[in-house]
Amino acid sequence: MNFRIFVAVLIIGVATAGVFAMNAAEPPAALPVTAPFLTNDENNNIAVFKQAGPSVVFVTNTRLRRQRFSLNVMEIPTGSGTGFVWHESGLILTNFHVIYKANKITITLQSGKSYQATVVGSAPEKDLTLLKIDAPDEQLIPIPLGDSAALSVGRKVLAIGNPFALDTSLSVGVVSALGREIKSISNRTIKDVIQTDAAINPGNSGGPLLNSMGQLVGVNTAIYSPSGASAGIGFAIPVNTVKLIIPQLIKHGRLYRPVLGVETLTDYWAKRFKVKGIAIMSVKDGLAADIAGMVGMSEDRLGNLHLGDVIIAVNGEPVTTEDSLLSLLEQFEPGEEVKVTTMKNESIHNYQVILTAPE
Repeated sequence: MNFRIFVAVLIIGVATAGVFAMNAAEPPAALPVTAPFLTNDENNNIAVFKQAGPSVVFVTNTRLRRQRFSLNVMEIPTGSGTGFVWHESGLILTNFHVIYKANKITITLQSGKSYQATVVGSAPEKDLTLLKIDAPDEQLIPIPLGDSAALSVGRKVLAIGNPFALDTSLSVGVVSALGREIKSISNRTIKDVIQTDAAINPGNSGGPLLNSMGQLVGVNTAIYSPSGASAGIGFAIPVNTVKLIIPQLIKHGRLYRPVLGVETLTDYWAKRFKVKGIAIMSVKDGLAADIAGMVGMSEDRLGNLHLGDVIIAVNGEPVTTEDSLLSLLEQFEPGEEVKVTTMKNESIHNYQVILTAPE
């Protein structure tokens, strides 16, 4: 080998060995912590949580219970859940089942301050309750309302709540299905429910379901799981349903549904008569059905019972159960006219009925 080439190779080898020795002695520099890399989706999750987090509250339900061997009355914690600020006047929205049978309801804000709440109105059939607290306006930040009709399967949603009494947790998922039906605590059917795989565990009930813009699209209400823990199937009441109910709770304290003014046949007699539809047992004098000319059951001289009108449709929508009839009536206001279709004496009858305000 040429002497000059040999010397050059030797020098390069020594230099390289020095570099290796230096690297072995000094650990590699850490990535700069002041500029972490976040995906657009992560940035969005953080932004939504920061914006909506201050609006989410902790709801505590307590009952009064007398001690067994004395007359002393104690407050017993019986449950907790989530709620959120609906209006800066102090209105808080949560699930009805969160405050069910409560003697005292306490709302804890993100500031850590607690306030005793009063019930403005409840709709057990929709699992919603509107509460009110007396807190400073600056601590009450409402969540902007979205449009649940604009949702589609696959869209990202975020749930914020207090699962297992853990303070303000975020879970992220997608809309798994739309138009689901679940049963409320009053055994009424809640329609058009949003199904999501965002983790909704005990304690999340009453919390907000948000879209990627931080807008309210639903109220988390239930999970479907034998163990009671999240199994990838959670449900939320759509915000468009909530928008219709809140004014009624504020004005009337309950769901304000127009009535036909009829008493319907019990399940026992409905099965006995093999009724397909809703059989009218009696009609209340002076109310909508009576004015329209509808009739209930009658009894002949021998004591035999005979069916009167059996409701089978309202405005062309089929009626099969009392639940379906009530759900249809909820779409109208007192004073509106609807077409009620009945079966009577084996023939179809149509009545134009002006709905009556509830008593």
